Amino acid sequence: MIVVLKQHPEKERVDRLMRHFTDMGLQINYSEGENTTILGLMGDTTRVNERDILAYDVVERVQRVTEPFKAVNRKFHPEDTVIEVAGRKIGAGYFNVMAGPCSVESEEQIIEVAETVKKAGASFLRGGAFKPRTSPYSFQGLEAEGLRLLLEAKRQTGLPIVTEIMSEKHLDLFADVDIIQLGARNMQNFMLLKELGRSNKPILLKRGLSATMEEFLMAAEYIFAGGNTNVMLCERGIRTFETMIRNNLDISAIPLVKQCSHLPIIIDPSHAAGRRDMVQPLSRAAIAAGADGLLIETHNNPRCALCDGAQSLDLPQFDAVMQDIKRRAAFEGRALQPEV
Repeated sequence: MIVVLKQHPEKERVDRLMRHFTDMGLQINYSEGENTTILGLMGDTTRVNERDILAYDVVERVQRVTEPFKAVNRKFHPEDTVIEVAGRKIGAGYFNVMAGPCSVESEEQIIEVAETVKKAGASFLRGGAFKPRTSPYSFQGLEAEGLRLLLEAKRQTGLPIVTEIMSEKHLDLFADVDIIQLGARNMQNFMLLKELGRSNKPILLKRGLSATMEEFLMAAEYIFAGGNTNVMLCERGIRTFETMIRNNLDISAIPLVKQCSHLPIIIDPSHAAGRRDMVQPLSRAAIAAGADGLLIETHNNPRCALCDGAQSLDLPQFDAVMQDIKRRAAFEGRALQPEV
């Protein structure tokens, strides 16, 4: 349920109304915009009498929300959320590119990639330290050593880092990570979602391989329910019957998220098709559809990559794609985040 307040309500009267809701055992999501203030009520709202609420002179209208996701719902928070990370803004017209290798393989590799993607205009360095793999015999990542190398790349280049977590047991290792990525396979790892909800870290939540949009938003709701509102969504393609590409990028997810939610949405064109020759056209489509950023796999030597080399751009290719991204983001009125 949402309660829309009249413009410029008196604080004392709003506080009295909010005490009434908390006395009923309800949680309140307070959202104050430029022209509208909304109280989003969560809990058992069946006991709330709409006429009683309208009797408060600060209330303009009351509306019940039928969707199961509440806190991430645009009805609860009409204005776009902007997440600030290391001086960069994500969402609401700010455009970011997060680039780097699928997995961290060595100090020389990650430093070279970090320096190159920064020079090309990327605002974040992505790289995998812990790698979920289908086969137990595939390269699983350098784990804690990989995190150390990412942090060294951050120290040398100044780029904030994005990397994936696989277990709540590893949270302490991620203390200096700027954005924690929750991968597609863990989108419904509910214990991990709850732990991330109790953290204060920005979370990049990837859509599951066959998740519906409602399931995707409900996973974000888990993190919000724990108190962490620094969540951005990542569409990375869903599994279909098609065999010529790895996954199908759901471009419709972008306008759908913009309608249903206030959260930023990042597109991962690399995992979507699993082919480097499709990264650029899918990036163009994402920008045109209104995405808030891109997550692009980039490697200094894709042919020798230990993980996902087929979908990784080499360094000259990334530079060329970035020039195209800059032109198109500018044309669409999106502010590409500068170096900080």
